[in-house]
Amino acid sequence: MLINTAEKRKPGFRLAACATAFAVCVIILGAFTRLADAGLGCPDWPVCYGHILWPMDAEEVAVANAAFPDTPVEHDKTWPEQVHRLLATGLGFFCIALVGLAWRDRIKNRDSLTPFKLPLFLLGMVILQGMFGRWTVTLNLWPQVVTAHLMGGFTTLSLLWLLTLRLNNYQWTVSPSVMQSLQSIKPVLITVFVLVIFQIMLGGWTSSNYAALACPDLPMCQTVWWPTMDFATGFNFAQDIGPNYLGGVMDSAARTAIHFSHRIGAIIVTISVLYLVWRLLKTGLPAAKLWAVTLAVVLFVQVSLGLSNVIWSLPLPVAVAHNAVGAMLMLVFVGLSHRFYTAKVQA
Repeated sequence: MLINTAEKRKPGFRLAACATAFAVCVIILGAFTRLADAGLGCPDWPVCYGHILWPMDAEEVAVANAAFPDTPVEHDKTWPEQVHRLLATGLGFFCIALVGLAWRDRIKNRDSLTPFKLPLFLLGMVILQGMFGRWTVTLNLWPQVVTAHLMGGFTTLSLLWLLTLRLNNYQWTVSPSVMQSLQSIKPVLITVFVLVIFQIMLGGWTSSNYAALACPDLPMCQTVWWPTMDFATGFNFAQDIGPNYLGGVMDSAARTAIHFSHRIGAIIVTISVLYLVWRLLKTGLPAAKLWAVTLAVVLFVQVSLGLSNVIWSLPLPVAVAHNAVGAMLMLVFVGLSHRFYTAKVQA
């Protein structure tokens, strides 16, 4: 049995929900910017060729090209980069507003249970994300920074979703037998969640090193089951900051090691998630079954998009969708974890 124990939602719920939806847009545009090779579409920061937007008419373009002769203006790359920056700035204002609302509620009611540390941490994350955005440009798409920027975006989105769930003030109220079942699933849930996080990180490393097409065939890689791979170079996280990393600098064997690892990770995560789905279905709890079905559907879509990227040689819409659904998978796990850890036994 499920009971909504909340008398009302906490202040800031709608704002947090809007911020979460806005963050999804920022992540999708960020993925588009990266996958369209527009990460250096603006060679300066935070402006773009000295403009708040970007050079538009012929005179502005001529001036920009004279100022940055090594990186001439490419309109198909300048606009996504700068629009992404502006949207990310807008997300910062959302976080400032969330901190302000939480602070005001604390002043009005000292016994308020409205989260304050989480909005404050979110504001810090957005500021850090801004710095990662700057370093992405100034360090010429250094893979470590690009991957950290991606994970920072996913973390920000996940925390905004968690804040929304907490402000919604909703929890499961279940029977003792169902609670016992949920308790037994918790370790599985956390383990699979960690595996998903590592797989997303591996996907970011694959993308930032331009290794998505290192294995152009399925189910084998380069027509063999075990291709030539250089794991030491492919996963050398201490590589020096130096050249322009646009297009990648690793050789084929290193990129193949990264891509192959991502494939193996996908198999492990798929099996693990399906096991979790099976465990959720066995609880007998209707809400848990709904989460299980949602998780299975999102997983199916994500795997299908991953396979499509290989089959059709990384078409931009499919690659962007693969990033977006990866974020959705993360949100499902955040939501499911929140439900598990706030569940109460029915009195």
